[in-house]
Amino acid sequence: MSVAPSEMPTRASTTSDPLLPPMKTFATPRPDAPKASNADIARDFLDLAFRLESGRELPVLTRFEGPITLRVTGKAPISLNIDLNKLLIRLRTEAGIDIQRTQSQNASITIEAVSHAQIRKQLPQAACFVVPNVSSLAEYSAARRSQRTDWSRLTKRDRLAIFVPADAPPQELRDCLHEELAQALGPLNDLYRLPDSVFNDDNVHTVLTGYDMLILRAFYSPQLQSGLHRDEVAARLPSILAQMNPAGARQSPRYLPATPRSWIDAIQAALGPGSNAVARRAAAQRALGIARAAGWTDHRRAFSHYALGRLTQNYDADMALSHFRTAQKFYDQQPGAKLHSAQVAQQLAAYAISEGRGQAALDIIDPHLNVAAQHENAALLSTLLLLRAEALDLLGRSTEARLVRLDSLGWARYGFGADWAVRAKLREIAALSPLKRRDGQI
Repeated sequence: MSVAPSEMPTRASTTSDPLLPPMKTFATPRPDAPKASNADIARDFLDLAFRLESGRELPVLTRFEGPITLRVTGKAPISLNIDLNKLLIRLRTEAGIDIQRTQSQNASITIEAVSHAQIRKQLPQAACFVVPNVSSLAEYSAARRSQRTDWSRLTKRDRLAIFVPADAPPQELRDCLHEELAQALGPLNDLYRLPDSVFNDDNVHTVLTGYDMLILRAFYSPQLQSGLHRDEVAARLPSILAQMNPAGARQSPRYLPATPRSWIDAIQAALGPGSNAVARRAAAQRALGIARAAGWTDHRRAFSHYALGRLTQNYDADMALSHFRTAQKFYDQQPGAKLHSAQVAQQLAAYAISEGRGQAALDIIDPHLNVAAQHENAALLSTLLLLRAEALDLLGRSTEARLVRLDSLGWARYGFGADWAVRAKLREIAALSPLKRRDGQI
């Protein structure tokens, strides 16, 4: 996850192995409709549109006015163009945004495919990022400390650039396209209180959700335009959302409390770079303490337990398991948190397999396979399938296990990229099984 104290919205080469199956990709998007009330969505819209991730206020709404053109430069892999075309279709059909690809140097948006190292040289803690008033990384490098690249000084958006890592796995590259293009077009902020959105630094959702498309559709409503102040937008949102999301008028608002900066800082210290293991665990404990003291029972409380579980796995396995189970309990109570539950399920299934409980692992994994597929998370889907194969082996169902493992590897090639990374994941999951350890297969 990106934890850079920056004003830039951010998101955090292979050879083909003939023994691995072809890479699999997702076909038809299946986003869920928004589940929030229009009152909550209006509040979210204002906080997303009038604030940067740092908490800095933005004076006016900014967006593109009129048709939007987009070009790709740099050494873009084939997967980038395939995933970008799918995303543009969704933006046109679901968000109603007039956006088209072009070869012109005068494009509204330039997506430049560069190396991961080049991105880190500019923003060390970012996986990808978007900048106003430039069209190349060289242009940004020359102007990065000037008012020209200051989002708070914009009155409308005319030209901007997105920088994505051409050498990243296909899924990571696609995730960057979704989040950075969404922020290029619309909100610049992220909110931890959003359970079903890419506009959330927990990075659970990696492709634009139905909620995100509604936010973007509202952003480009004819009733809004660049230059409007927060109170002017607030006055128009109820009618906009009533027209676009009539189901939201029938939902009761939850009005989740704002996320305090202290919790955000603790989570970033726990999961971001630059700290040792002891400091990370201490930061995760602080985050959980803040969540408990605030009386949270939503996905942020669950995420606090999940983060602490991840950070204590190699230190105290029993404690980590307890936190994963608690996280799952809270996630299961939340609307729009199925993908979060699936993330926890892979941890719980790993524990079951390491204990030789094959059927228990299957019971944990199977309800989440379709969730991972629906949300187009190939890395998660392949991991769940690899875990499922080990569980089947534990039950003596070796033929079925081989088929499931083969299926998983096609998704792993999209999710993890390089063949060595796919094989490393295969070995990592296999190492969990007491059957493999006993027979010396790893």
